[in-house]
Amino acid sequence: MKQRDLAGKPSNFHFLLVLLPVALLLLTFPAEAANLAPGGADSIAWWVWPLALSVVCFFLGMLAVPAGVGGGVLFVPIVGSFFPFHLDFVRGAGLLVAMASALAAGPSLLKIGMANLRLAMPLALAASISSIAGAMLGLALPDNVVQTSLGVTILGIATLMVLSKKSEFPHVQKPDALSQVLGIHGVFHDTISGKNIPWQIHRTPAGLVLFLIIGFLGGLFGVGAGWANVPGLNLLLGVPLKVAAGTSSMILSMASSSATWYYLDNGAILPIIAVPSVIGMMIGARIGAHLLTILKASVIRKMVIGILLFAGVRTLLKGLGIWI
Repeated sequence: MKQRDLAGKPSNFHFLLVLLPVALLLLTFPAEAANLAPGGADSIAWWVWPLALSVVCFFLGMLAVPAGVGGGVLFVPIVGSFFPFHLDFVRGAGLLVAMASALAAGPSLLKIGMANLRLAMPLALAASISSIAGAMLGLALPDNVVQTSLGVTILGIATLMVLSKKSEFPHVQKPDALSQVLGIHGVFHDTISGKNIPWQIHRTPAGLVLFLIIGFLGGLFGVGAGWANVPGLNLLLGVPLKVAAGTSSMILSMASSSATWYYLDNGAILPIIAVPSVIGMMIGARIGAHLLTILKASVIRKMVIGILLFAGVRTLLKGLGIWI
């Protein structure tokens, strides 16, 4: 008999057991096909790569939203390692992917109360300003330096996700003056307990400084910044975990746009890479926004950590010239 949860639906564990091997198979297919083909990547029909991109991004979008990491942080190391594209084009598409996945999930998250615009706006403004500086530096650095730095950063992100102890409902005794002036507060409806839980934030000035740093790194590597948005919102500002994951998508949609324009102005965005990636990511993100309400975020988070560790090691070795 099939194991079922309290709602009478198939268990999350069985659903993820089916999803994970399919996703990993699709992630490794393009690289393996290129290695097995007589002429390498050049002998594969041109339409295989856009098709593979859209399918891979579909699964990445499903994982990114519930984990609250944004699509770019998964897209750049995986596509940069397994697809035969120049890293500048991958980073440019990565920013578009991060923005598209966030925009696709945004309306659903706002509707169900898992994202807050008053919280997102000031933080997104800070991240947008610094992301332009990051994009300028990223396009000026040599490819091997960016690839190696990206590998180290991805491994650092995975480590941060492993070590960070997030609180489902942080307790904020008193909001700071700046958050009161900006009117940043809200009520979160917990579908598990059925209760409406009010929330407020503190340490808002420190949060603005943190998001300046996050935006710079996001623009530098084209990975967005969802990996740092969620722990920053949750641990530093005191936002409930699911509201932090939802609001992270809203911040990504606004902050990524600034750096995206710089990559576009410098010719680092190719439609044949960006379009199928964005389409796949947007469709997957819509499903991911729904999964956020029914799946345990901790299970999705473990899957994302595993993918990041693998992609980070490969990216680092590729930057060092050890793994081509």
